[in-house]
Amino acid sequence: MMKVAIFPPNSMILADMIVRSGHEPLVVQNEMKQKVTSSEIDAPPFNMTEEDPINGLKYAAIEVPSGVRGRMSLFGPIIEEAEAAIIMNEAPYGFGCVGCARSAELTVFSLRRRDIPILELDYPTSRDATVEMVYKINTFLDNLKEVEAESDD
Repeated sequence: MMKVAIFPPNSMILADMIVRSGHEPLVVQNEMKQKVTSSEIDAPPFNMTEEDPINGLKYAAIEVPSGVRGRMSLFGPIIEEAEAAIIMNEAPYGFGCVGCARSAELTVFSLRRRDIPILELDYPTSRDATVEMVYKINTFLDNLKEVEAESDD
C-alpha cells in the first residue's frame, strides 16, 4: 500500500478511488480531523492554532499571507508523506475546493518537485473523457502496486 497525495487535497472522488485500489489517500480531511479533535483547539471551526502559520513557514516565506502559510501547514505534511500523487488540473470547486490560488499553486509545485510517480489529468468535460480519466487513474494505481512489489524485492 502506497500513500497517494491528491489534488485538490479534499476530493472525495479521488480519495475513494485510491481506497478502492488498496492504497492510502493523503487528504486534508485527515489533517483537519487531527486539528478539530485536538485539545489545543478551543472552539472549532476556528481550528488554527498560533503555531500553524509558523509551521507553514517551512513551505512558504514570511512575506506570504498567513492564510497561505496556514493552509500549507495542513498541505505540507501531505506533500512530505506522499509516495505518489494524482493531480487534477482545472477542477471546479465542487470537485474539491482548493482554498486559494496561491496555496494551490504552491502545493502542486511542491508535489511536482518530489521524486515520486505523479499522474496529472485535466478535469473531464464529457462522459467519454470521464471514462478515460477513471481508466487512467485505475491504471496508475495498479502500476503503483507493481512499483511497490519491485521495491520490496
